[in-house]
Amino acid sequence: MEHLPIKQKITIMVAVLASMLFAALNQTIVGTALPIIVSDLGGMNYFSWIFTIYMLASSVTAILVGRLSDMYGRKPFILIGLGLFIVASFFCGTADTMVELILYRGFQGLAGGMIFSTAFASIGDLFSPRERGRWQGLMAAVFGLSSVFGPTLGGYIVDHFAWKWIFWIFLPVGFVAFVLIMRLFPSVPRKDHGRIDYFGSVFLAATIIPMLLAFSWAGNQYAWGSFQVNGLFALSIVALLAFLYTERKVSNPVLPLSLFGNSVFTISNIIGLLIGMAMFGAIMYMPFFIQGVIGTSATKTGFIMMSMMLSMVLSSTIVGQLITKTGKYKKMAIFGLTMMGIGIFSLTTLNTNSTNIDVIYRLVIIGLGLGCSFPIFNITIQNAVAYKYLGVATSSVQLFRQLGGTIGVSVMGAIMNMIMSAKMDTTTSKAGLQGGMEKAADPKVLMDPEQLEAFKAQVPAEQADMLNQVISAMRNTLSDALGGAFLFGVFTMVLAVILVLFLKEVRLKTSNQEDDEEENIIQVEENKRSTV
Repeated sequence: MEHLPIKQKITIMVAVLASMLFAALNQTIVGTALPIIVSDLGGMNYFSWIFTIYMLASSVTAILVGRLSDMYGRKPFILIGLGLFIVASFFCGTADTMVELILYRGFQGLAGGMIFSTAFASIGDLFSPRERGRWQGLMAAVFGLSSVFGPTLGGYIVDHFAWKWIFWIFLPVGFVAFVLIMRLFPSVPRKDHGRIDYFGSVFLAATIIPMLLAFSWAGNQYAWGSFQVNGLFALSIVALLAFLYTERKVSNPVLPLSLFGNSVFTISNIIGLLIGMAMFGAIMYMPFFIQGVIGTSATKTGFIMMSMMLSMVLSSTIVGQLITKTGKYKKMAIFGLTMMGIGIFSLTTLNTNSTNIDVIYRLVIIGLGLGCSFPIFNITIQNAVAYKYLGVATSSVQLFRQLGGTIGVSVMGAIMNMIMSAKMDTTTSKAGLQGGMEKAADPKVLMDPEQLEAFKAQVPAEQADMLNQVISAMRNTLSDALGGAFLFGVFTMVLAVILVLFLKEVRLKTSNQEDDEEENIIQVEENKRSTV
């Protein structure tokens, strides 16, 4: 599709970006609206499944559709994804029970995986590796903007309208994107790559789903080392072994293992996994510090977190342009990962005396580093593999990043809980809390300034000093626990910087046709050897 007029390419990319924004906003807008949804529908015990089911469904379909789109073209899958997402979003707003909402969110996840997978691969269809930098930067900017405006808009909608509108408000964007892609996106004739690898697909899904569930539930629903968590890990390992065996036997594997023989592909995906660990960990646990240690309201916390995403949008856009202009990326990757590591390390220096300004400039550093590195590894992988594997290779980036986020959030949570448990036992025993004062030692109270003030008002005046001492000790405990969790993020970034040093900087191709030429040369050489 490189031969298309530039105006048509840009129009197609606007539609693809609109599709991404439509799906990404629906993913991020739910968080702030969730308390209202739970109060309306009930099902408090199941609310986490609203996120979990989406994550599971999107992770599985992203990698599977990536391979299928290499065989059948991107257009049918991005249209199916958009159509299903529109329908699922509409039904999410009609849910009368939590079970219904979880079911519809599952369909949203299936569709979201299709959209994200084909959208990133579409850049590879339309543009050469050298030209992809600016568009990968814009894709990263779309994710950043959705993370900024999604939660804020979700809070505004539930404050002024029915919560159902968080799922309906962007439906026109989805319709417009669907029509534009249907009319402008070229259809690609089916390529004969053989039969679909059904067994490999099943075993791959059976590997991913238990693994993600194990890391999501460990330390929350179930303890680390529990029968449930260990059972899920065991099931994942068995499925992985079956998947590896199957992929070696079939002629058309869903995830060709030969790709991992490419050092650029393997190293880039491992770095993506490490970035996901640090990025999602920071996004998940920084609000704990802002609200629980500093005492900032939830609304202001959202605005503070914006600083990270806005700086990411800025740097990803600039870096994308620089890659396209220079054709170089390794130094930028080293710079971005190093800056991100420095920013995360600076989070460990925060304490109970820190202010919101102290947090903001640290988040800006993280965001700038994240924006520098986020778009690069899509480009390195797409540039390193043959064009016929573009879809599955691009989808692997999304999969590894999602796995990294799930693992990182789980491990950081385990570290935080371990440190807090050890220090809280000491704090409560020294204070000798009794007579209802035990509630002051509950970290959840620190997360809600209004609830904390209400609790203070109920405490007798003679116990006010003791209460303030306990609250101060709990803030210190939470600060230390989060500092320990962020150290794990620093460790992942150190590993990422070391790995990128071993990343071979391959010349960015100026045309997708170079892949076909290289394959033809290889085939000719093989034919010569076989003849001899």
